[in-house]
Amino acid sequence: MLSVTMKKKLANFTLDVSLQVRNETVVLFGPSGSGKTTILNCIAGLTHPDEGKIKLNDQTLFHTKSKPIPVRKRKIGYLFQDYALFPHMTVYKNITYGATDPELVNKLADVVGIKHLLNKYPRQISGGEKQRTALARALATQPNLLLLDEPFSSLDQETKEQCHQELLRLRELWQIPIILVTHDKEEARKLADRILPIKGGRLSFHTNE
Repeated sequence: MLSVTMKKKLANFTLDVSLQVRNETVVLFGPSGSGKTTILNCIAGLTHPDEGKIKLNDQTLFHTKSKPIPVRKRKIGYLFQDYALFPHMTVYKNITYGATDPELVNKLADVVGIKHLLNKYPRQISGGEKQRTALARALATQPNLLLLDEPFSSLDQETKEQCHQELLRLRELWQIPIILVTHDKEEARKLADRILPIKGGRLSFHTNE
């Protein structure tokens, strides 16, 4: 389980967040600039709150009075909006970057349907294939938590639908907490167990209905 209580001063408001995520998909829903990505970055360790506590299972990742756990030791998979694939590496090498079990790479490539692309480079594959590669790379670290920052926003509708189905299938398979950031209301309703709208740096709590 992920537990977050944090404050961080941003340009126009102070982000003041408290949430818990179990083995479910929680969507942070709101407009650009509302603090969604900052929440993910604080959880991942790419930036730090001004105060608070972040705990994942039995590990305290951040606490105001102690040194934060480094990114590489947090066991968190992070899928960025632009996928952040290494252009000079093949699909296979992109997935194996940071992987803890080489045998898992082939399994994941098979699960997300890109096994035939392992020797290709990012410039040689489609947007949907890049998304699947980035997802496989995030999962190859065998994370205890998966963070997704608008990963489907640049895809065409057909590819987006395919990737939605892939994520729903992987959620059932992996049984880990997932936080998805989106400003697409239909996407939020389709993928979420819970939707948490965010406005002015604060979350509203309700279930996905």
